[in-house]
Amino acid sequence: MYHKEKSIQLKSSASALYNNLSVLRIAPRCLTYFTVVHANVVNMVSASWDGLNYSHRQLQSKEGNVATSSSLIMQAAWCVLPSRDLLVLTSQKGIQMYESDGSIMVYWHALDTPETPTAKAVFARGIAAVREKYICVGVSSGSVLVFDVPSKGSNITLSEVLEEHKEAITDMASECSGNLVLTYSNIHITSCSSVKLWKGTVIAGYGTGQIRLYEGVTGILHAEVNAHARWIYSLDIAPFTGLIEHMYNECVTDTQICGAKFCDGDGYAFAVTGYDLSEIIRYTQA
Repeated sequence: MYHKEKSIQLKSSASALYNNLSVLRIAPRCLTYFTVVHANVVNMVSASWDGLNYSHRQLQSKEGNVATSSSLIMQAAWCVLPSRDLLVLTSQKGIQMYESDGSIMVYWHALDTPETPTAKAVFARGIAAVREKYICVGVSSGSVLVFDVPSKGSNITLSEVLEEHKEAITDMASECSGNLVLTYSNIHITSCSSVKLWKGTVIAGYGTGQIRLYEGVTGILHAEVNAHARWIYSLDIAPFTGLIEHMYNECVTDTQICGAKFCDGDGYAFAVTGYDLSEIIRYTQA
């Protein structure tokens, strides 16, 4: 059973973006990093495990090294590689990569802008770390950009562009081993808004409110959960618990949940965000 802990206050509220919460646990320093997107700003909070110390940082959408107020940020997520952790921001203008604490931007990649005002919107969305040194990012054209990341420094390069999808990428996930990356695009009437991969099983949430479990290699549907009447805005997996089972539910009144993340691999604690809510709500096991 979980119980509610003291919330973490934010400098600004959360935008109505699905998967609008990212968490990175820094065990050696007894810290947990949180990020929440608000328009063209990322709210970043560093919280000590004892709950006594918090520090705040705000990262802006940039075009190169110049901040731009016109470019909305679509997603912020940490990518954990064997040699380093990077914070990746995607927006309507491009892709930014920062050191894990948000202190230094180490890489910027500009997206191709449309030549006519009536062209489809351009944005990047869907972030996943793959194998030992790659970060994959999805874009609105359906392509997946594969970046080669060195163990240190800013010599990050675009090594490959995968063009298997014809619709916008909405989310991506990779296995902990890094041997497989999955991409999901808009599917006709509804979309797959959130996807996770755990021990070869794909767990996907949809705009219909459905949650589906697929075999990762074959794509065979193993199970379907039809318990939700509204859009699935976020889902997460605690990889070390060993089971997928119902353990707890909580009604957050008058709030549209837009992000949910476990704060550790064992599922001992999790956090959620809500649209227009200037706080991160936390729960821990009793």
